[in-house]
Amino acid sequence: MDIVLCHTTADFDTLGAAVGLSCLYPGTKIVLTGGSHPKVGEFLAFHRDEYALIEARSVTAETLRRIWIVDTQSRKLLGAAVPWLDQPQVEVYIYDHHLDSPGDIVAQERWLEPVGATCTIIVERLQAEKVSLRATEATVLALGIHGDTGSLTFEQTTARDAAALAWLLEQGAHQRAIADFCDPGLSEDLQPLLSQAWDHLHQETHQGHCLGRVLLTTPEYVPGLSRLITHLADLSECNALILGHYYRANATGGHLSLIGRSRVPGVNLATIMQSLGGGGHAQAAAVTLTTSEPERVLEKIYQQLLEQIPQPATAQELMSSPVRTVLPDTTVEQAHRVLLRYGHSGLSVVDRQGQLVGIISRRDLDIALHHGFDHAPVKGYMKSPVRTIGTTTTLPQIQALMVTYDIGRLPVINAQGHLQGIVTRTDVLRQLYHHQPDSQRTTAPHRQFLFQPLQDLLPPPLRHVLEQAAIACSQRGWQLYLVGGAVRDLLLLLHQRKSMDDLAMDDLGECYSRITREFDLVVDGIQQGVQEGAGVQLARELHGYYPKAEVQIYGQFQTAALHWPHHSPLGDFAIDIATARSEFYPYPAAHPEVAASSIRQDLYRRDFTINALAIRLTQPHSGELLDFFGGWQDLQSQTIRVLHPNSFIEDPTRIFRAVRFAVRLNFLLDAQTQEYIGHALTSGIFERSQRRSQKLPSLQSRLRNECRYLLQLPLGEEDTFPGETALGQLNDLGALQCLHRDLPFSQQTRQSLALAWEWWQAYGEPTTIQGIGDWELLLMVLLAPLGDAVMVAEQLHLAEPLHHRLAIWRSRAEEFQALLATEPKISTLTCWLDGLDIPLIILIASQTPTPVGDRLKQYLGQWREQKSPLNGDDLQALGYQRGPQFREMLQALRWAALDGIVGDRDGAKAFLAAHYPQN
Repeated sequence: MDIVLCHTTADFDTLGAAVGLSCLYPGTKIVLTGGSHPKVGEFLAFHRDEYALIEARSVTAETLRRIWIVDTQSRKLLGAAVPWLDQPQVEVYIYDHHLDSPGDIVAQERWLEPVGATCTIIVERLQAEKVSLRATEATVLALGIHGDTGSLTFEQTTARDAAALAWLLEQGAHQRAIADFCDPGLSEDLQPLLSQAWDHLHQETHQGHCLGRVLLTTPEYVPGLSRLITHLADLSECNALILGHYYRANATGGHLSLIGRSRVPGVNLATIMQSLGGGGHAQAAAVTLTTSEPERVLEKIYQQLLEQIPQPATAQELMSSPVRTVLPDTTVEQAHRVLLRYGHSGLSVVDRQGQLVGIISRRDLDIALHHGFDHAPVKGYMKSPVRTIGTTTTLPQIQALMVTYDIGRLPVINAQGHLQGIVTRTDVLRQLYHHQPDSQRTTAPHRQFLFQPLQDLLPPPLRHVLEQAAIACSQRGWQLYLVGGAVRDLLLLLHQRKSMDDLAMDDLGECYSRITREFDLVVDGIQQGVQEGAGVQLARELHGYYPKAEVQIYGQFQTAALHWPHHSPLGDFAIDIATARSEFYPYPAAHPEVAASSIRQDLYRRDFTINALAIRLTQPHSGELLDFFGGWQDLQSQTIRVLHPNSFIEDPTRIFRAVRFAVRLNFLLDAQTQEYIGHALTSGIFERSQRRSQKLPSLQSRLRNECRYLLQLPLGEEDTFPGETALGQLNDLGALQCLHRDLPFSQQTRQSLALAWEWWQAYGEPTTIQGIGDWELLLMVLLAPLGDAVMVAEQLHLAEPLHHRLAIWRSRAEEFQALLATEPKISTLTCWLDGLDIPLIILIASQTPTPVGDRLKQYLGQWREQKSPLNGDDLQALGYQRGPQFREMLQALRWAALDGIVGDRDGAKAFLAAHYPQN
């Protein structure tokens, strides 16, 4: 077991450094050795589940292997963890920036650097190893640097600290969270004014937010009040605050400076201050004016602030539903398996009447398992009684409960006392940091940015279908979302339009209709006692409105599909409708098991962040973009990023999808995704899955489909055949072993595929050749060099004719080479080649030497097109009786023409007279 130790009374620098090391060394756990600063404690009240934190009592000293210590070199600052350092098997490593502090810890290696924060040292290691961070990881590292450098103002701050902080911002560190938890300090000359402001502060609670106003009077102007208002807001815990500073007053009036700070979503202080000639930003604005009535002016501005305060979000809007529950007698092991299956961090415990009796967290279960109580019932470890909230409980009230009682999840009880849903830290954080004013949003466009473009792009018949579907869902209390590729392509087009001023909306709509021929809808809703999923119910209702559409129901997955015929107003359009669900893979590469879940869980089960986007279609927030995983940012940075580390192990075909999207969209795989691919490939998962291929037909079918999509990609600028760039990237990743461990993709392979594609375009006749498409020909050529190519074709469930060609091409090639060695007539070669179909001839040409290929090319381009100079009518006109011999005569004329014996119709007649005389 590997752990990182934070020093006692942990600050952000030690916590951030520990989190960074857990990213540098995956699997490493973080231990707080004793207490934390208040701001750190408040931060962890919301973010604890985001990091690999465990409690000290969960550590067994004998199992420790490596210990990292961050931000200290002193044993006395490690509390009860000190004895662990003396375990004989333990290796100790230290990261610290306190160079002058004496150390008494024996360590195998130390990283001591003259920088402003230990987090800076860790960030430089992360950069060197090219490790990508999640936003929450980057945020706590940034807080560490801010905290120990005074936001880059302390004397010990270095350029390295600033560079590290810049990199963390690039990784997605939340500026809002940094502003909330960072304390820059207050100068001595402002301390008396802070006390005066505190004594005269007027506070009230409005719409769940704490608001304040205060007026300070001084003889002269006092600089630095912007820092004072920040401290006053933190001290008073005001969500919005107006500070007035009245100075240089005389009989006719004085100067009044008004400074505003707000953390309330929806409030724009800039517009308030602009009414008096000032300005600024939505969260920070100011104005200076001359007046003899400072109190009246302050009150006027404060009233404008009150008018802007929006109704706070309620638990009804925030909660996740349905709620996973277990019975009190459920064993610890069973409950832990449920958490693993659905990816939750806690479970509600209900009795057989459905009444909530407790809550059990992942930490509770981990401790029980650690002590060997896997068969004990959860009722012995659950927390009870449970703090609950109602559907109308506001977001500020929820925040207060979570921070006050260090609660990570709050069950939502409706008016009848039934468990309606649950609000987690993640739900709160998503509301706080995802729904920000436009000026603060960097991760996704505001919903008003999406609603109108979506309306404009869709043809009226399709828009009408979506409107009907949204109304039907709203009537049942469900939410409806457009998800996946349709959302991705919409955002890409809108992003491209910004740089293409001449692209009209009509042109954009035509382009969108061309690339998007199906929609995926997800219904987030559940009805107690109803077995059929919400998505299936919606599909049946829509089918009632559109009876000509074909409807298909897939009960196992609670999904349905509607397909309109080509002649309909929707013109061969398809809509897949699913109930929001989560997936669980019982073993690697298996077919997933599904269960009803929330929209967030539904999006989390998808492959990549750019495909885990949704647009809400139901009121009152229609047009809102749901982006839980940074998909919009990845679209802007042209990055393919997988959603979770085990994604490629659970579904190996996602490796092919990752490369296909990268090539199709001209994106790059991010470094972490490439590492996950490498781990999946070296894990042996593909060899194991191939050994049980008979049990996993779905995996092989998905792999075949991915090969098809990949080999049907549009030709790139440097491609000589479809999919060349993609195959090259798969080869570089080592991923072609998914098809066969010895599958080559050498320069010779590229040449073979290029020749096959060139010949297929020149000589192929898809309308007359049965059972093979472009992609199948290319795949056949790719597999042909393998000694067991037929077995691979069978595993991929390719069509039987492809098996046959792969089985015989070598023998046919040898026969043809032997025939060429006899220097035969052209007619002899043509007669032999007429017995082969074009795909087989192209396959042989792609795998054999040039002389053979030259003859095959002559056959395809010239010889096979040679016709008899005369036809049946000509023979009959010459006096021959129509009958079976006509075929023989015409064939003989064709051979004679090929061999140069017959050159025109007169020569043909002479040939017939000599070889087929009439009696």
